[in-house]
Amino acid sequence: MTRFGYTLMGEQSGPRELVRYARSAEEAGFDFEVSSDHYSPWLVSQGHSPYAWTVLGAVAQATSRVELMTYVTCPTMRYHPAVVAQKAATLQLLSEGRFLLGLGSGENLNEHVVGEGWPSVDTRQSMLVEAIEIIRELHSGDLVTYDGQYFRVDSARVWDAPDAPVEIGVAVSGDESIESFAPLGDHLIAVEPKPDLVQKWDEARGAAAEGASSRKIGQVPISWDPDRDAAIQRAHDQFRWFGGGWPVNAELPTPAGFEAASQFVRPEDVAGSIVCGPDLDELAASVQPYIDAGFTDVAIVQIGDEQQDRFLAEVAEPLLQKMRALG
Repeated sequence: MTRFGYTLMGEQSGPRELVRYARSAEEAGFDFEVSSDHYSPWLVSQGHSPYAWTVLGAVAQATSRVELMTYVTCPTMRYHPAVVAQKAATLQLLSEGRFLLGLGSGENLNEHVVGEGWPSVDTRQSMLVEAIEIIRELHSGDLVTYDGQYFRVDSARVWDAPDAPVEIGVAVSGDESIESFAPLGDHLIAVEPKPDLVQKWDEARGAAAEGASSRKIGQVPISWDPDRDAAIQRAHDQFRWFGGGWPVNAELPTPAGFEAASQFVRPEDVAGSIVCGPDLDELAASVQPYIDAGFTDVAIVQIGDEQQDRFLAEVAEPLLQKMRALG
């Protein structure tokens, strides 16, 4: 049965609001909650970007049932993988085993801020391979020394390590990334509902799976509002960057760059790719392509901050019922 999650969208809400939304989303019945891990918002109009790991630590104490997840963390530029290993282990302990570490090769928007440049995609993926290897080793609780092409770890140990290693989801987009990460990750993360990604991931995992089931985790933006025109305008204001696709979104360095790249995107263009308005059947149907593609988990993004409280109080529960009926 498909599991449905709620997105803690740090680019559009402040930290205290995100913790409140997390508690409300658990009460509404969501199965899991994912948090973006960005240094900047996509667009200036979104206006937020708190530190995801502090927020998740607070959310771990404000909730008791929902699984928590980063969607996704880049462990290669802004963070050294040894630090990510420590953070993930601590969050797993704080949440009493409810944390899943989502990893990806990152976006220029967030990673360039440390002044180390922005490598080619091939280099970024090679760096991510090393990072996952380091995180895996450190989650054993053993003393680790690692000397790779991109990273070095010198006599490091995660002293507060969970009894079982933190499960890792890895964002993939095509054959090369699947070949690299399926043997290293536990679960697939993807932003497009492509059945061949699911099939090739399972094939590539092969013997590495050792009989363990692998989850496939996707994400869908929606814009609920009693007024459809207001929902469309909000989606255009906050999410018109969305249609650029991963190759574009990974490369632009600043919110100003996304403003320029999306300046000719019209409200009707956004409404053609994101379901907007009050119709719960239409909103629920937006997850159907992921279900059909074989995804086991789908997180929704309610666009904009101003309707989050009402969405969670009035809409989330009946919407979940309709989505689960599809699944």
